[in-house]
Amino acid sequence: MATDVIVPALGESITEASVGQWLKQPGEAVAADEAIVALETDKVAVEVTSPVAGVMGEQMFKPGDTVTVGALITRIVEGGVPAAAVPVPVAAAPVAAAAAPVPAAESPAYDAISPAVRGLLDTYNLDPASIGGTGKDGRLTKGDVLAAIEAGTARLKSSATPAPAAVAAVAAAPAERREERVKMTRLRQTIARRLKEAQNSAAMLTTFNDVDMTAVIEARAKYKDMFEKKHGTRLGFMSFFAKAVVLALKDVPSVGAAIEGDEIIYKDYADLGVAVSSPGGLVVPILRNAQAKGFAQIEKDIADFGDRARKGTLKIDELQGGNFTISNGGVFGSLLSTPILNPPQSGVLGLHRVEDRPVVKNGQIVIRPMRYLALSYDHRLVDGREAVTFLVRVKEAIEDPARLLIDL
Repeated sequence: MATDVIVPALGESITEASVGQWLKQPGEAVAADEAIVALETDKVAVEVTSPVAGVMGEQMFKPGDTVTVGALITRIVEGGVPAAAVPVPVAAAPVAAAAAPVPAAESPAYDAISPAVRGLLDTYNLDPASIGGTGKDGRLTKGDVLAAIEAGTARLKSSATPAPAAVAAVAAAPAERREERVKMTRLRQTIARRLKEAQNSAAMLTTFNDVDMTAVIEARAKYKDMFEKKHGTRLGFMSFFAKAVVLALKDVPSVGAAIEGDEIIYKDYADLGVAVSSPGGLVVPILRNAQAKGFAQIEKDIADFGDRARKGTLKIDELQGGNFTISNGGVFGSLLSTPILNPPQSGVLGLHRVEDRPVVKNGQIVIRPMRYLALSYDHRLVDGREAVTFLVRVKEAIEDPARLLIDL
């Protein structure tokens, strides 16, 4: 008996997705509730699991195809026998140690690698088994391959020799110039569309300031061990900025408001979008009711968002809503930038790298760990005075963290 596997409900107002990657191949045995295909929606990756144990049937769609909710994507044959041609991982016999390495194209896991990653492996003739994967269930991402090449740990398919020299030779040979055409993921298409919408619809303007991080750095150094021991999570800088933003939103509520038609919607809560990296691009999960959370809960929530973004397990409803966003480009080394709004939000705070710079304090030139702040805002709703005041409130709270405790 065969059981149909269909595209499940994907969330409110989401009716279609793209096939991202098949995790099981036709003829392979699958267990009940085992993931068989990853679908990409506008916001997150969704894994479809097998409703029963059996053998994988035909793949009705190929990677990159668009599928709608309810569409048949494969069938699972209950009680079927796995195809003999499909290799099953087993413990290697002693004689296998002397055998030549299996080329990546014949590896049982090779078909489960995404086309973009597979193309990169083929381009440089690399053995995927020599590269550790950081994606969902240990799967390889393009970043894993590039990092292994840079670190010199990637190896060629049929050699124990590290690959960097071979990579350099390939890159240097004019006859081997290559181009790769890869279809944009649904997430990347959505990011592109929404960023352009923000520029077209909002009167976007950015104001800048800088902040002396000395007090926060000293507080973190003093309490980080006790904090981690008590709360089971690390004390980072993001919780200080989240609390500072909450404080600033109380004083300047228009920065957390939104325009809807000819009305302005003011909110007495702070649902903060926190931009984190995922294999498919930047995603912004929502830290809900940040005004009611302490440092420990904020740090735990942000760490959880980052971990699940890398694994591709964020839920769609965790990416919806929000009335202000914090984006930390400093972790990638950014010195200064103008962040783009996430409609219908009216404000986004960009954080940048911390670096020692000479500044004047009490008439003396001193070295301080400084960080540039950038607030982009919708000038239709937020006046320049309000934007500057908001950013000054954040600066004051970071330079004097005691303000966060006594609500000043």
